[in-house]
Amino acid sequence: MSVPLLASLSERLARPVSKSERAAARLHLLDWLACVAGARTSEAGELGGAISLKGWERATYLGNVLEMDDVHRTSLLHPGPVIWPAAMSMSSAGMDARLDAAVRGYEAMIAIGAAFDAQHYAHWHPTATMGVFGACAAFGSLIGFAPVEYANALGNAGSVAGGVWHMRHDSGVLTKQWHIHHAVRTGRDAALHVHYGATGPQRILEGPQGLFAAMTSEPGALAENGDGWLIQTVSFKPFAACRHAHPAIDAAMELRKAGKLEPPFQVETFADALTFCDRPDPETELEAKFSLQHSIAVVADGRKAEPGDFTTEAIAALADLRGQVTVAEDPEITARYPAHFGARVNGFEIVDTLGDPERPVSEDDIVAKMHSLARWGRIAEDQAARAVTLALEGDDPAAIDALLEDWIR
Repeated sequence: MSVPLLASLSERLARPVSKSERAAARLHLLDWLACVAGARTSEAGELGGAISLKGWERATYLGNVLEMDDVHRTSLLHPGPVIWPAAMSMSSAGMDARLDAAVRGYEAMIAIGAAFDAQHYAHWHPTATMGVFGACAAFGSLIGFAPVEYANALGNAGSVAGGVWHMRHDSGVLTKQWHIHHAVRTGRDAALHVHYGATGPQRILEGPQGLFAAMTSEPGALAENGDGWLIQTVSFKPFAACRHAHPAIDAAMELRKAGKLEPPFQVETFADALTFCDRPDPETELEAKFSLQHSIAVVADGRKAEPGDFTTEAIAALADLRGQVTVAEDPEITARYPAHFGARVNGFEIVDTLGDPERPVSEDDIVAKMHSLARWGRIAEDQAARAVTLALEGDDPAAIDALLEDWIR
């Protein structure tokens, strides 16, 4: 009989983490802290502050609020909001241990997520369904798991994986944030129970009544990155909108730089971008962030696609520009997706979007994102600068814990 998929993955998780992966993890830590900082005054921030006294647990409700969380293209999920709370959830763990935990969490979540197909994405929220695996691996790393313990814990985490997309049809609900909290707690608990002796089904993916059978029509292979780690393949998000809108925003930005962004605006992109973001008349901030029409209007108005550009005030101000945007699928762009998130605006095409590994943002860009989102979240400049230092250079995770507890009340 073949080796269970989770057993094979668990051998990878037990490898030592190198300095280069820890350096990459620090950038993603800073990116996550920026997202948390920017969302602290939101409704989700109020709820996060009420559910726990622990900063990492409060932060489960904030990491994806602004739609600026990191993203992995081929698995179509957002690791950061799940992985970092789990990696920060053991107060006795040192900085290197937490960074290693994050790297292993990203590995498990992305590797498994990449095997799930379009049928899964049509109905299930991958950050939720795969998040239990990521949180489990991250906390297992903090505990000091051997491969067999990872495999058992991942099996139990997967046995209760879930989270459907229906909340997209109910305006103003906090279900997407609840999904993150649930994934973190469930994955963490799965690891903890195995630490105390629980065992789990190591063929939960490929078994006859496993997740592939229940959630996919044509499952693929688990992702890997050669001798490296999958955290190196994750994209950063520079704009405060759904990632499916980013290619169009990016193309419009390039046209604007060249002085060639003129109405009417014709957007051509991949099919999923229309499924999620063809929304000509958004009414709420969340709907605006999931609107190709509003995103193009933001750029045409000379804005930077920051959180303030998707408020109800911005929605009202940009109505005329939105009305000049038409959107359509281009089958060639769809054929390249999800390996490449592309779009064409008024004939100008980009194949890979700013923030992807092929067009990376710099460390300075992520630092600037921290300061920008901190201002949006009403955090003092010196606190934002301290967060940058702690994330990129620090060896004091307790100070990060204290920062989160101070930010989210």
